[in-house]
Amino acid sequence: MDHARSIDKDTTLCISLAARPSNIGTRFHNYLYNELCLNYVYKAFTTTDLTAAIGGLRGLGIRGCAISMPYKEDVIALVDVMHDSASAIDSVNTIVNEDGVLHAYNTDYQSVANLLRDKAVSTDQSFALAGSGGMAKAVAAALRDAGFTDGTVVARNEAAGSALAAKYGFRWVPTLDTTPDLLLNATPIGMDGADADRSPFTDTAVNAAQTVFDVVAKPPNTPLVRAATEQGKTVITGAEVIALQAAEQFELYTGVRPSAEQIDRASEYSRAV
Repeated sequence: MDHARSIDKDTTLCISLAARPSNIGTRFHNYLYNELCLNYVYKAFTTTDLTAAIGGLRGLGIRGCAISMPYKEDVIALVDVMHDSASAIDSVNTIVNEDGVLHAYNTDYQSVANLLRDKAVSTDQSFALAGSGGMAKAVAAALRDAGFTDGTVVARNEAAGSALAAKYGFRWVPTLDTTPDLLLNATPIGMDGADADRSPFTDTAVNAAQTVFDVVAKPPNTPLVRAATEQGKTVITGAEVIALQAAEQFELYTGVRPSAEQIDRASEYSRAV
C-alpha cells in the first residue's frame, strides 16, 4: 500500500548518493517516516560532482545522506568528523549533518557482523571475499572481528586487494584458486546493469561452498544467490544487509529506532517493485 503525506517548509530532507540509484532505500525510509509520523522525506540521487553534492548537504541543511559505491572512500576528504565505525575501515556509508558539521559513519560493518552471527556462520569456515572497495572493507573487518582467520581476498586490483588482505590478516589472490566454505561477494557483479547476468564465483566454487553471502541488493536474487539457493546452501542476501544498515541509518537521522517488525515491513515494502 502506498503512503502519502504533506511536505512543508519544515520537512526534513535525507538523501542517498549512488552510482546506480534505486528505490529500495527511498521506499524503506519513506515507509517508516509515515509509519512513525515523522516529518521527513527521502530521495535518491547520483552525481558526477561529489564535492558539490556533499557541499549541498551542508549548504542546504540536508539532514542525512547514505553513501553507496563508488563514493564510500572518496567522500572521506569532504566530511568533518569520522566516527569509529567509519575511521576503523576508512569507508563511509552514512553522513549526518549536525548544524553544518558533517559526521561520517559506516553501518555496513554492523549489519554484516549481525547477519554472520544471526545465521550462525561458523568462524571455522574458510572464506573467499570478492572485492576491494568500501563494502569489501566493511565485510573484511566484520569477518576478522568475528574471529574468522582462514580467508582470501579476491581482487583484480593488486594494490587495493593486497592492501585490504594485509590490513585484516588475510591473503590476496587475483583469481580464486581454492574452494572455500564461505563465499562473499562485495563487488557490483550481479547488480542490475551490465553485470546482471554474471557471478563473481565459478560453479565449482559455489558447489563446494557451505554458505554464500552476496551484498548486492538489487536485484536480491542475483545469479550467485539463485545458484546457491538451488543447491540448498545457507544464503545471506544483499536485501538483508540493506535493511539492517538502513535501520541503523534511520536511527542516526531521526533519533528513533524502529521495531524489528517495522523494519521487516519496511524492507518488504522496499522490495515490492
